Amino acid sequence: MQDNATEVTAAGIARLAGVGRAAVSNWRRRHADFPKPVGGTETSPSFALAEVEAWLRKQGKLAEVPLRERVWQQLAGHPEGPLTALVHAGCALLLIHERPTVWLDASAGSDARLAAILPGALEQVLTARFGSVPGRAGRGGRGVGAGAGVNTSGGAEGVNGASAGPGVNVGGRAPGVNASPGPSGVNAGPGASGVNSDSVAPGVNPDRMAPDVNPALPTPAVNSSLTGQPVNTLPAVHNTPAIHGTPTSTPATPTPRTPTGPQLLPSAPLLRGAAELAAEIGARQAFEFLLGRHLDANPRQYTLTPAELAGLMADLAGPARTVLDPACGTGALLRAVDTRPGQELYAQDSAPDLAALTALRLALHSRAGVRGAAGDTLRADAYPELRADAVLCHPPFNERNWGHDELAYDPRWEYGFPARSESELAWVQHALARLADGGSAVLLMPPAAASRRSGRRIRADLLRRGALRAVVALPVGAAPPYNIPLHVWVLRRPDRTPASPEVLLVDTGRFAGEGRGGPDWPAVREAVLDAWRAFEREGRPAERPGLARSVPVIELLDDDVDLAPARHLPPAAVADGAEQLTVVRERLGTTLRLTGELTPPPAAPAPGARWPLTTIGELARGGALVMRTGGNGGHARVPVLTDHDVLAGTAPSGTLPESEEEAVLTEPGDVVVPVLGGGSVARVIDEATGGAALGRNLVLLRPDRTALDPWFLAGFLRGTANNRQASSYASTATRLDVRRLQLPRLSLDEQRRYGARFRALDEFERALRHASRLGEQLVRGMYDGLTDGTVAPD
Repeated sequence: MQDNATEVTAAGIARLAGVGRAAVSNWRRRHADFPKPVGGTETSPSFALAEVEAWLRKQGKLAEVPLRERVWQQLAGHPEGPLTALVHAGCALLLIHERPTVWLDASAGSDARLAAILPGALEQVLTARFGSVPGRAGRGGRGVGAGAGVNTSGGAEGVNGASAGPGVNVGGRAPGVNASPGPSGVNAGPGASGVNSDSVAPGVNPDRMAPDVNPALPTPAVNSSLTGQPVNTLPAVHNTPAIHGTPTSTPATPTPRTPTGPQLLPSAPLLRGAAELAAEIGARQAFEFLLGRHLDANPRQYTLTPAELAGLMADLAGPARTVLDPACGTGALLRAVDTRPGQELYAQDSAPDLAALTALRLALHSRAGVRGAAGDTLRADAYPELRADAVLCHPPFNERNWGHDELAYDPRWEYGFPARSESELAWVQHALARLADGGSAVLLMPPAAASRRSGRRIRADLLRRGALRAVVALPVGAAPPYNIPLHVWVLRRPDRTPASPEVLLVDTGRFAGEGRGGPDWPAVREAVLDAWRAFEREGRPAERPGLARSVPVIELLDDDVDLAPARHLPPAAVADGAEQLTVVRERLGTTLRLTGELTPPPAAPAPGARWPLTTIGELARGGALVMRTGGNGGHARVPVLTDHDVLAGTAPSGTLPESEEEAVLTEPGDVVVPVLGGGSVARVIDEATGGAALGRNLVLLRPDRTALDPWFLAGFLRGTANNRQASSYASTATRLDVRRLQLPRLSLDEQRRYGARFRALDEFERALRHASRLGEQLVRGMYDGLTDGTVAPD
């Protein structure tokens, strides 16, 4: 049954039908029966997805909507927004993953029946997966009581309750979950005392259209013992008037919460579609696809931690049974942790939807115990009793409103009260406060946190007491914001004060990539982990100039307490010494001579030609070439050709997240065209680049060699006038419509004559670029050598 409330934009209609947006605009003008807008704005209207699908089928423009696209459009057009839809889909996929037969029973009927039955089934699986469990100590530290678990908020709204609803499992006086208006609770056995029930409590999810929610399930009540006595009745987290000295802060609330029947009813078609997708690719992969598609569609709304960086940070923390991420975002850091038996993962985020998505993502990813909470971590810590083995954190940077005034006397500030401008040092101390003795914390930090004068006293105390173990400077482009080299701090909660503490400083700036594809992650990973493991094993590993050094703390305790690795590492003189510069100079000379040989001959004048023209779109429809767009990573881990690689003429340097959709792999003879930026560029793929995955904002053209010469195709696509007539202009960007690019209709022999000339120009251009890079390297090396004394001035 389709959902008339699900809306789709013109761009979504174009994707469904496999056409451009201009075609959708034409349909609206030419067909009086085209569906009318049901929402959006005058310039960007939205339409009912069911009506659009019916119209496309009627017109013969759509035989069947692809399952992935249909589910995505249902999610993107959900009346409550995509985040709410993602949470609902994640809950259903977890039920399918954990208890598939329960889903089959619940989904066998109308959408109204599904929405009435599903809350009870979800409550059981969510409680079993995220419910409160007895805490276990980490490395001798204190365990987590019921306050750390989901379903433990004191005054917070209840699961399946309204906004003013009661807390869940918070003690004998709290109104119960799954309680009926009468004295006997739903899911309670005959004669047993009501579990999680209260004689005056209103029923949770008491849908007026379906008064008996799961009235005959023979299983014991959720969170009940065999004797009917309530369990998990310890005091809830943040049910006191003030925690950490902040009487006005909102308590952290457990997540995800079980949606109610009325909330789930608009999501029923989406949930059925997600179930179909799960049957095809698996529940975990279905959720990852939907989450990844949402993140890709809204890149400016989220600050993501790249998977490579998350893996590096998890490896620096080491194996851990209890792991906390107090600013979890979408869960990338906790997802990177190596699984082990009995593992427990704790997540908190100020955005309730992100906290819920992280908990669901982790539950689908592994069998570890997962605890999720929504709330401002610094003001309303959900896990004040936790003593974890490891803390991983990518905190928000440069936050001035982090709670400086309310938290002046907070016990977490063991190393000093952070200044208002030092929010990152507040996160550092929060992480240390949640560690067991000997536990490790790894945080992503802005480089300014290592040198700002306002934080020097705290940095000094972290050094003196042996809490700060390493500072790693990452290459530019490792993580957002991509224009600055971020740092990774490795900390350990001291179980004793070291006699002569030292700190490992590592600078991986040399591994920055030439383009926007990011750094050389394998090289970064190898350099950092080799240095860290040697430091852990030997205490003071061998010095590696320009890369890594173990520095005695006493050398850093000056007036600035500057921890930037570049300020304390000896220069890498060998890499840019006189011998290396001589090699660079010889290579530059060879390249310049080649450039001279490749210089085009004088241009011979010719009368302006007037060829019959065709377009790329017409050639694609006629089968003379195939058009493909990039952006999918697939499962294969291959280099990714980015738009910057094409513009700069460099080797593939990018990465793409893994996806279920297969990557578009390049082949020799393909022509690749960037669609953003306004440059007249087209690149013919050679043997060295063949096999790379096609990155975002690129279009691949694969010509039929019996009809089109690749070099002829690429050459004419680079014409300035050709690009101008095929481009559209926004306020801040230029976008190329590749289908509108024009080609002259020439015989294959004539194409090859032009193609040979275009190929010679391409070789000349590449030689010029290579000479430019060698020249820059030589100049930079000469300046460095003269200033550090490794090169004589004459």
